[in-house]
Amino acid sequence: MGALRTPREKWVEAGLRALAEGGVDAVRVESLAKALRVTKGGFYGYFADREALLEEMLDTWERENVDAEIDQAERVGGDARDKDQLVDRFLRSAARVRPVDLALRDWARRDPAVAERLRRVDNKRMRLARETIGSFRTDPDEVEALALLAFCLAIGSPFLAADHPGRTRDQVIARAAGIILDRPPHDPATR
Repeated sequence: MGALRTPREKWVEAGLRALAEGGVDAVRVESLAKALRVTKGGFYGYFADREALLEEMLDTWERENVDAEIDQAERVGGDARDKDQLVDRFLRSAARVRPVDLALRDWARRDPAVAERLRRVDNKRMRLARETIGSFRTDPDEVEALALLAFCLAIGSPFLAADHPGRTRDQVIARAAGIILDRPPHDPATR
């Protein structure tokens, strides 16, 4: 019986971890093999080269972290409260994918193809935010502004190092989301 090969998904996961930790330059076949405790020969059974891995990493990021959220939103449908929960989930999922997302944004500054993919993904995310907020707001200008605020809150909050006297960061983010979602301050979902 032959030796078991490291699954393709493990190479992609290791690549995404390396990207999150050190940027695109940290995604190297030898480094990934070392992290996986395997030889790099197995890599070439799945990928022609590093560029093929990078493309698969982008596909995986988009599929697992954007398309899955949109699919969930389309399955839920329903009233505005259900949609509010989707925005809450968007804010939470952004926290989960933030390290990779931030590394991709940095990579996109130097790679036009990655920048175009990021634009497409951000447009998908904004469409979801618009549709969700549009379920309880009717003014198109207000919908667009609130969608932008929700997106900026989800993606940009890790860049802030400010303290929030008497409050935790999570409390402030929850209240900001409550304002975007037009929830009263006493709503337990905003606490």
